[in-house]
Amino acid sequence: MKVEDLILVSVDDHAIEPPNAFARHMPARFKGREPHVVKKGDRDVWVFEEQATGYMGLNSVVGRPKEEYGMEPLGYDQMRRGTWNIKDRVDDMNANGVLGSLCFPTFPGFAGQRFQVHADRDVSLAAIQAYNDWHLHDWCNAAPGRFIPLMIVPWWDMKAAAAEVERLARQGVHALSLSDNPAIHGYPSIHSDYWDPLWKACSDNKVVICCHIGTGVKANHASDMSPIDAWITSMPISIANSAADWIWAPMWKKFPDLRMALSEGGIGWIPYLLERADFTHRHHNAWTNSNFGGKMPSDIFNKHFVTCFIEDNFGLQNLKYLNTEMVTWESDYPHSDCTWPNSPETAWEGLQHLDKEMIDKITHLNAMREFSYDPFSIHKREDCTVAALRAKATHVSIEPALGLGGADHGRQDNKPVTSGDINAMFAEADAQTAL
Repeated sequence: MKVEDLILVSVDDHAIEPPNAFARHMPARFKGREPHVVKKGDRDVWVFEEQATGYMGLNSVVGRPKEEYGMEPLGYDQMRRGTWNIKDRVDDMNANGVLGSLCFPTFPGFAGQRFQVHADRDVSLAAIQAYNDWHLHDWCNAAPGRFIPLMIVPWWDMKAAAAEVERLARQGVHALSLSDNPAIHGYPSIHSDYWDPLWKACSDNKVVICCHIGTGVKANHASDMSPIDAWITSMPISIANSAADWIWAPMWKKFPDLRMALSEGGIGWIPYLLERADFTHRHHNAWTNSNFGGKMPSDIFNKHFVTCFIEDNFGLQNLKYLNTEMVTWESDYPHSDCTWPNSPETAWEGLQHLDKEMIDKITHLNAMREFSYDPFSIHKREDCTVAALRAKATHVSIEPALGLGGADHGRQDNKPVTSGDINAMFAEADAQTAL
């Protein structure tokens, strides 16, 4: 097997919603209240219910030279078109040799957090449903067989959330984005039976709950003087605390077919987490009263948790400590960790020691099974390889785009960029976009 023979399905990418995403999908009674983009100075700003986002590009630096990373795009003209235009996105996927993609939201928050805070629940629910309809019909269905659709749901009404799961599952949506810790946002803990109607709907309809890093527990900045590299390093593993919390949560006994994914979490740290979890259960359950029904915490994790990595050679060298049926690959386009346009080559570095059966599982078969995604029903398998897809993209420029501009984090030559620099950039963006 060669790198050109890989079939790659990414279970974590991101879509930048185009300015007209919500307009045609909001009910007529909310005309004029749909999320929309306004121009404020040099910035394109998303506005909903009189609240504006401080930065709309969210690290969408794909296609820039790395020297310009950290400059958050201020508008659509400063981003590669593949970040927000579906035709160009498919072109970029082809150029990168990627067959399938699951895309998280941007403006709504990776888990739809932005729609969970407004007093008018009716317009918020309408915005959630409008987003879902845009994502399914205008984004995913515009390129049949190329995307794994993903939904968001209201957190304040479990009956409405379950109904939205059922509505979209009937249309082929089998992934849902949810905060890894809703309690941080003021909602009940995942240990509460409050969420049971949602868990049941997901279990009944084979919908995977995707918990993306940063949607609940976040990597902390050690100090304003700390190099931003330290924060970036700790970001994927920040979900480990939530992973432990979910292992001990009660829904797995109630809904044994339920699945979740630790999106952008990596895999190299997981063997120790499972070792520690089993140790904790053996040594402490006599007084903590934890009960896995004769199973170990690692059994729960290995059955229910889909794991995802971008570049994790250590994890791939230690697959014997993981359930390889649940390991999947991701690209993270268009964020700064993305390896576009060289994702196949980067993935191959970690995969090439494995046999073809294992490579196929990790690169696409596991994702296809867990997310009920079947691109081969639409595309011939031989047309889905890295080589075949790249042959369709000879017209796509993959050269770095220079001087696109963006928010300036104040980088100085030979001085490390710090957490304080990045936080100041975001604070300035918030101030400049406030209504």
